[in-house]
Amino acid sequence: MNNIDERVKRILDSYEQFGGVNLTDSQNFPNREAVVSALLDIENLIFPGYREDLILNSDSIESLTGERLNRIVRVLTGEVVKAIKYTCLHNNRDGSGCYKYAEEIVLMLIDEMPEIRRLACADANAALSGDPAAQSIEEVILSYPGLEALIVHRVAHFLYSKGVPVIPRIMSEYIHGKTGIDIHPGAQIGEECCIDHGTGVVIGETCIIGRQVKIYQGVTLGALSVKKQMLGKKRHPTIEDNVTIYAGATILGGGTVIGKDSIIGGNTWITSSVPPESRIYTTA
Repeated sequence: MNNIDERVKRILDSYEQFGGVNLTDSQNFPNREAVVSALLDIENLIFPGYREDLILNSDSIESLTGERLNRIVRVLTGEVVKAIKYTCLHNNRDGSGCYKYAEEIVLMLIDEMPEIRRLACADANAALSGDPAAQSIEEVILSYPGLEALIVHRVAHFLYSKGVPVIPRIMSEYIHGKTGIDIHPGAQIGEECCIDHGTGVVIGETCIIGRQVKIYQGVTLGALSVKKQMLGKKRHPTIEDNVTIYAGATILGGGTVIGKDSIIGGNTWITSSVPPESRIYTTA
């Protein structure tokens, strides 16, 4: 007969030896499922009625929006508290006042929602106007992974900019797994951005992207060095306004600036700045 008790004991012993357990009765880490649940509510707050099966009409939208806001505040505040307390504990800092601070940050995020909605609509319109395959704004909202990745990034970036630990990365890695688009929450992205197709796009933490930039699949905006000593330094490129970067291009380095109105061709490798209105291509 199988001795399951002995197997349970060996696994419990590994918890003691190696860690990696998120206990709810201690200073535990944020829960990924709870963060994603709040994030999905935020997405539905930004474009209500597109990704959920519910009766949404002019009579119900006010009450449903209120219910959703209350749920976001409750769930996300709880997870932000965990993140702050955990970080304080592991850095030997006082964690008192965490709940009030966390609630203030989440309410600031709620106050930012009209602006995040404005940016999401601008990004959606950029995709519609820039992609001849797009038939309507509704099609873009429903089916374009680049738009969803940008929505999540703008939420994660807001929290990151307020110093919230861990949770912005949970959000960015959730949408990375869903869309194949990897945007660090620290990256600064201007409005009317379009990430077309998107699979394999990587945008690093200290990247700065201007307005009306279009990025195709497989583009890397990365660092020349990944040494830990580069922590806190500008490691990723700056992309100025109205730049198009075609599939497979790799642009590296914190000092690399792609001048405005430039076109970067597919499969190019760039490690130094190019002036405005440049045309960079590889030839067979």
